[in-house]
Amino acid sequence: MLDGLNWLLDPAHWTGSRGIPTRLLEHLAITGMTLLIAGVIALAAGLAIGHTRRGRGLVVGLSGALRAMPTLGLLVFIAVQFGFGVRMAIIPTLIVLVVLAIPPILAGAYAGIESVDPATVDASRALGLTEWQILWRVEFPLALPLIVGGLRSAMLQVVATATVAAYISLGGLGRFLFDALPLRDYPQMLAGALLVAALALILDLLFLLVGKAVLPTGVRAARGNRRSKTPTERTAA
Repeated sequence: MLDGLNWLLDPAHWTGSRGIPTRLLEHLAITGMTLLIAGVIALAAGLAIGHTRRGRGLVVGLSGALRAMPTLGLLVFIAVQFGFGVRMAIIPTLIVLVVLAIPPILAGAYAGIESVDPATVDASRALGLTEWQILWRVEFPLALPLIVGGLRSAMLQVVATATVAAYISLGGLGRFLFDALPLRDYPQMLAGALLVAALALILDLLFLLVGKAVLPTGVRAARGNRRSKTPTERTAA
């Protein structure tokens, strides 16, 4: 552990094209592109499923199948089968990570929409809102905490798994692991693992704060009122 910490504290490892800042930015870029692509696909599908209540069984089964796929094996298969070279290695990496990120985002989206009180939706229809307006002005704001929770779960999985990008010569924090493995440079491997864990914890905290920030004011006030009541008062209510 001390050797790994000494490796992290060495100023030589914080400069240059192979330094920690550069690898960190590469890792964040891969993670950001993955979440963007997966978010567009999964949120569109999840919102539609949650609003219409159609196709949920099929999506649940498909999500389970995607979660079970071996990430590294799928990455190597796509890279070799379709002949992506080093310059195009980002394509199979993004495909694999997007497949990994879609299930939690999709689950958070349709679960969030489904969790909205049907009475609230019926009241919105009674007021004359269209289905599109109900989705974006009523259901989506109330579902945001669960949607952000799905993105948070996907982010954690992608940050941890994006290290496999180094296996096909891409950058990111995984380079510290795969470059050190043949040399048995265990301090560098430990330092790389610590960096990935620290990045995941920091991003997780940010998503946690965002999840609290997007909670609608009315819902936040209602939760606060429930907490302020005694158990007897909550039971009576």
